[in-house]
Amino acid sequence: MAGVKKKTFKIPKTLGACADRLYEVRQKRLAMQKEVDEVEAEEKALKEHIIQTLPKSEASGVAGKVARVTVVTKDVPQVKDWDAFYKYVSKTKSFDLLQRRLGETAVKERWENGKKIPGVEAFTVVSVSLNKV
Repeated sequence: MAGVKKKTFKIPKTLGACADRLYEVRQKRLAMQKEVDEVEAEEKALKEHIIQTLPKSEASGVAGKVARVTVVTKDVPQVKDWDAFYKYVSKTKSFDLLQRRLGETAVKERWENGKKIPGVEAFTVVSVSLNKV
């Protein structure tokens, strides 16, 4: 995205005004998100209708005046026996079958019980809590 200019915003002079503006901007985003969610729900309903209808008519796709839709099927892996899967991963060292993500809740529980986990450390994230007054 070279050449895309980053928009600058006018930041209010006082922190109180910043808090108020942050609240207004968040409310605006949430209202917009509600509209997006409604459009997305209609989109999902249309997709589901097409998926349910096309196989019955033995067609793989359909075209309108501006778009063509094709129903595509694919196999998605799903673990049915986690113990067997983990045993296989451990035995064959096939860790590429796993995604690299910590179970945050499990780590926090262990830390609260005073346990250390080799290779894992805390990373401090700073955020803002916003509430209407």
